[in-house]
Amino acid sequence: MMKTWTTVFAMFVACATSSASAQAVQGNPQAGAGKVAMCIGCHGIAGYQASFPEVHKVPKISGQSAAYIASALEAYRKGDRSHPSMRAVAQSLSDQDIADVAAYYQAHTTPSASPAQPHDPPAQVAALIEKGACFSCHGQGFAKPIDPSYPKVAGQHPDYLYVALKQYKTTNNPHVGRSNGIMAPIAQQFSNQELKQLANYIGKLPGDLQTVPQAHFR
Repeated sequence: MMKTWTTVFAMFVACATSSASAQAVQGNPQAGAGKVAMCIGCHGIAGYQASFPEVHKVPKISGQSAAYIASALEAYRKGDRSHPSMRAVAQSLSDQDIADVAAYYQAHTTPSASPAQPHDPPAQVAALIEKGACFSCHGQGFAKPIDPSYPKVAGQHPDYLYVALKQYKTTNNPHVGRSNGIMAPIAQQFSNQELKQLANYIGKLPGDLQTVPQAHFR
C-alpha cells in the first residue's frame, strides 16, 4: 500500500509540473491547421501502419488533449522518447508551433453519437490494472485522465499501445525507448504478455480518440 501511495504522490507532482509547462505557450488551432503537413501523412490516414520499431498502427491523435500532445512532442524533441522520424519532426518545430499543432488536434474531432459505457475488465486484466495503479493517472475507463498532460488511451490502437508500453521497459538504446520516471517503473513490473493483455483491453474501450482523414486521403 505504501508503494502505491508513493507512486500516486509522484504522479500528482509530475502532473502539476507538466501542466505548468504546457500552459506557458498558448496554442491556436487555426494556426495549427497550417502547420500539420508533416503530421497528416501518417496520422491523417485511417489504419496507416508504421514499421519502426515494429509494425503497428500509428496512434490516433485527433481528440487527444493539447497538453499531452505538447508534452509528447517535447519528449521527442529532447530525446526522452527515442524515435528517429518523430524526433526530426519535433526538432523542426518551435514552442509556438508545438502549441498550435497540439491545439489543432485537440479540436480536430468529429462529434460521436451517445458514448458507450466502458465494460468491466476480465478478472485477470482487472488485477493488472490494480497492480499498475493505472486509474491513478488515466482515470476510470482510461478516457478521462486526472490531468490533461496525461494521455487518453481508451480506444487507442492496441498494437500501438503494446509497442509504447514495451518501450518504457527499453534502456540504453539510442533509437528505441521512452524515458519517463512514472511509466518506466510501472511497465517494468509486467511481462510483455501482460502488457499485451492490458493493451488489448484498453484498445476496445470507448473514447474520444479518432483518426480524422484529410480530404486528399479519404
